[in-house]
Amino acid sequence: MIYSSSFAALLDANVLYPAPLRDFLLRLAGADFYQPKWTDQMQEEWIRNLLINRTDLTRENLERTKAAMNAAFPDANVTGYEAIIDSLVLPDPDDRHVVAAAIKCQADVIVTLNLKDFPVDVLASYELEVQHPDGFIAHMIGLDRSKVLAVIHNLVTILKRPPKTFEDILQTLEEQGLAKSVALLKNDDPVEISFTI
Repeated sequence: MIYSSSFAALLDANVLYPAPLRDFLLRLAGADFYQPKWTDQMQEEWIRNLLINRTDLTRENLERTKAAMNAAFPDANVTGYEAIIDSLVLPDPDDRHVVAAAIKCQADVIVTLNLKDFPVDVLASYELEVQHPDGFIAHMIGLDRSKVLAVIHNLVTILKRPPKTFEDILQTLEEQGLAKSVALLKNDDPVEISFTI
């Protein structure tokens, strides 16, 4: 897979839900590694679930985040995919909208934490791939490690409340399930990655 600013990745709701993972994925998109894609339904799903689990947050604040995401990436929101949904067959019918949106926007990959819900053989019939965010980000590190490191160093300069060190950010990313990516970022040796993440 060759990532570029024309490479489209549909970000499932579960990778948009945790703020640190969402922020890092979007900052990598802002660094022109790929084009992020999502739908209003996916946005509503992560917002709804976050409000259930985090009573300290308000819908107003999360709607502002959603609006900022749509403003930063005006071509990200996929529409007109609904007619495709009923024709799709997946282990969990509730995930058909994700594949339908990916087909509609001609995404190259679906980035999700739930790989089992998107069997490789089923997605291949739709000319789609699926990746865990750790594998997705590890590929970017393999392409341009210094550019990914620059994204993290930029976070160090802008995060002030509370301030974060480079190591703090790597620890947060590891807590988000990005163990292989963090290991690659910590490693001073030339990056060699397996493409089977």
